[in-house]
Amino acid sequence: MASDSAAPFAGLTAYFGDLHNHCDISYGRGSMDEAWQNARLQLDFASVTGHAWWPDMPPRDGRLDYLVDYHVRGFEHLASVWDEVQEKTARAHEDGRFVTFLSFEWHSMRHGDYCFYYDGAHGEIVRAPDIAGLRAAIDAVRADGRRAMMIPHHVCYVPGYRGVNWSDFDARYSPLVEIVSMHGCAEHDDAPRPYLHSMGPRDDRGSMRAGLAAGLRFGVIGSTDHHAAHPGSHDHGRLGVWASELTRDGIWSALEARRTWALTGDRIELAFAVNGEPMGAEIAATPERTVRVDARAGAALDYVEIVKDGVALARRDAVGLAPQSGPHFRGKVALTLGWGERGEPTRWRARLGVRGGRLLGVEPRLRGEEAPESRFGFDGSFHAASVSTEGDDVVLDTRTWKNPTTRSDATQAVAIELEGDGHTRLVAEVNGQRLELSLAELRDGPRAVLSDGFVSPAWQLSRAIPEAEYAWSFEIEDTDPGRASSYYYARVRQKNDQWAWSSPVFVGPGRSARGSDPAASGREAFAS
Repeated sequence: MASDSAAPFAGLTAYFGDLHNHCDISYGRGSMDEAWQNARLQLDFASVTGHAWWPDMPPRDGRLDYLVDYHVRGFEHLASVWDEVQEKTARAHEDGRFVTFLSFEWHSMRHGDYCFYYDGAHGEIVRAPDIAGLRAAIDAVRADGRRAMMIPHHVCYVPGYRGVNWSDFDARYSPLVEIVSMHGCAEHDDAPRPYLHSMGPRDDRGSMRAGLAAGLRFGVIGSTDHHAAHPGSHDHGRLGVWASELTRDGIWSALEARRTWALTGDRIELAFAVNGEPMGAEIAATPERTVRVDARAGAALDYVEIVKDGVALARRDAVGLAPQSGPHFRGKVALTLGWGERGEPTRWRARLGVRGGRLLGVEPRLRGEEAPESRFGFDGSFHAASVSTEGDDVVLDTRTWKNPTTRSDATQAVAIELEGDGHTRLVAEVNGQRLELSLAELRDGPRAVLSDGFVSPAWQLSRAIPEAEYAWSFEIEDTDPGRASSYYYARVRQKNDQWAWSSPVFVGPGRSARGSDPAASGREAFAS
């Protein structure tokens, strides 16, 4: 959806993607063909990533032999299918509809893990011995008239154990940092989504806050890092970009300019600017700064914050928000499928229709199957859904699994935006069951249906959420310039615990492309 309200984003459109995810081209599950099919269901652009190299892998010592063998097999498999990976990446691309990029992942105990991206569908696997080798490969690509970049991810692991090394980071090669994925969120130590993977907890030396405190300048993205052929798997991590067009050049240029934001799942459209310059920009210092946020979320907003130099500067929250009044309604309703106790997947065919109103938009919220133990050559199906619109109806075919724990969501959903009035009704037909409710009834709260009695698979129509609860704009004047150099970004939370973070705007002179010691910066800030 184009932004007409904020001048920095005039002529640009918000697109959503996932640049880091996996399938059976290395170690993972599901085919690359399924990965591209799943990506098209809910994304505008994607890259399907192969695990490629780990130069400083732990030695075989008995305890970690299985881990070494597992990775080596994955690297060898990717190399054997690399020509096919390039061909399928090229074939999946379609200007104006769906954009693809070629990528591979490079691990390092010392430097942290990076994904390496080409601006098209062709390129070589780079088995560099260190981060300088990756940069040399990027220089070679650029000298040949093409573009490449590398983006670090799960940066908050312990330094020396595949957490980022900020002193090695160079924004000339890495304009962006992945701060949220299935690993968790690396904004700072108190951020949502803690690290729960076997690689360990968060260490704040690798956080976004620490990197920015070290004087580094980078934008932020989210990715799924999903390992079962499902780019964009809901609630794992995604990114948004403000781009001039849905082409490789349009998306790549937006990535280089850092007009990006990270998000967890729901499609939160976020525009952030300082003194009329968009997220990712570097601007001259002024005594007063006008900071503006425009957020159009996927569900009811809890709060929107402006962060300056690591500290919340201003917040708008839902406290005291007046309920929408009047006969006209514009808002969102979600249909969610899942639950139950069955060991086998539940197949769903669902139709959600608007009667006496108008369907304005559809947002799939689809999850891929979780794959805690990735396997090679798995021959099961990982193409989980289809979504289509028929007039003012949306049709969803999918499957769900029992929620693995009472804190793990394995549901599938589709959200619609609609407009209508007091006579507008929503009609849901799900696996032969029918529920028809007015907007007035749904504005009071959600309705749920058990498909076959107690502990059977179930479905729900959410509360009808009026636009005033999910579309906010606010602006502040910051009259305290503070440091010679500062950064600002926006943090957004929905009431359903979905999040988004904008790339920063940087004010004042930058230090350099390389950073100082984050631990020293933290000690200096504490002492002051």
